[in-house]
Amino acid sequence: MAREPLLNGDDDQDPRPEPEKFSSLTREEDAALRPQRMEDMIGQRAVYERLKIAVDAARIRQEPLGHILLDGPPGLGKTTFATCIPRALDVPLQIASGAALAAPKDLLPYLTNAEEGSVLFIDEIHRLPKAVEEFMYPAMEDFRVDITLGEGVNARTVNMALRPFTVIGATTRTGLLSAPLRDRFQVREHLDFYSLDELRQIVERNAKKLKVDIDRESALKIAACSRGTPRITNNRLRWVRDYATTKADGKITLAVAEAALAMLSVDQEGLDGQDRKYLETILRVFHGGPVGVEAIAHTLNTAVDTLTDEVEPYLLRAELVIRSPRGRKLTAKGFEHLGATPPAGDGEASLF
Repeated sequence: MAREPLLNGDDDQDPRPEPEKFSSLTREEDAALRPQRMEDMIGQRAVYERLKIAVDAARIRQEPLGHILLDGPPGLGKTTFATCIPRALDVPLQIASGAALAAPKDLLPYLTNAEEGSVLFIDEIHRLPKAVEEFMYPAMEDFRVDITLGEGVNARTVNMALRPFTVIGATTRTGLLSAPLRDRFQVREHLDFYSLDELRQIVERNAKKLKVDIDRESALKIAACSRGTPRITNNRLRWVRDYATTKADGKITLAVAEAALAMLSVDQEGLDGQDRKYLETILRVFHGGPVGVEAIAHTLNTAVDTLTDEVEPYLLRAELVIRSPRGRKLTAKGFEHLGATPPAGDGEASLF
């Protein structure tokens, strides 16, 4: 079966045909909003400075860049860094997903087709099966793979040399990576949430790319409702732009932004309808907690994974709810957000 050409760092030279047409506009917008160079990225400046040193050193020495592991919550720029680094080095880029690499044979074409100094980006690398992980160890350390041909007594092992290349791994759950794989990355960087001012700059810059007028107050409003995450910022901005296009002659003002976000059921803290249902259930049904997440999930008729992976992380970070040994519990800030008063003498009972 013919293999697709490698994805070059220059998007204009990508020879692959567009596989689908129904979402081409969204993909074009995503590509337009995503920074094309690390220098153009807003936020994550400490990470940028360290990666820039590693990239510049590899370019000066004319050696392959050391393997890089990027971790952090979704939507903070791991993929952006992974696509900008090959452009800075002027080398080809291959993209794979950890979930799609079910067996070593799935990874082998990427390794054998890797050019000298090229980059292999593996998204959600923590989802690699154990067999694929172990197959990667000699490839990452010694740039070789051991291939077994035949079966039984006639089986033989062929050692195949690879051209030196760089693996960039991205993960939202670094704790699921095995220690042997994690230790093979020479550079490990954690991406944190963005400040309000950084998100405002992203809104203003991307509004220009989307060719929509926006004032500073509106940009701050969208930024404040974005949970510290640029991906959510861009999604909110697209929605407000669509609302302004149909309701306000294409100009985004503070009133327009507030009306558009209200239609999404997004409040001033960035909580959506599902977040508030979670908090209101703890307050109304369980009197503020503590309560187990399974009980909340059953009450909301929602999967437990949905609550623990999608809903709770931001509520915990916003200090609206806590996880106690007895279960989930609203904080004083959570009661205040819902317009309720904490019960008198609220707190964990003394053990003595």
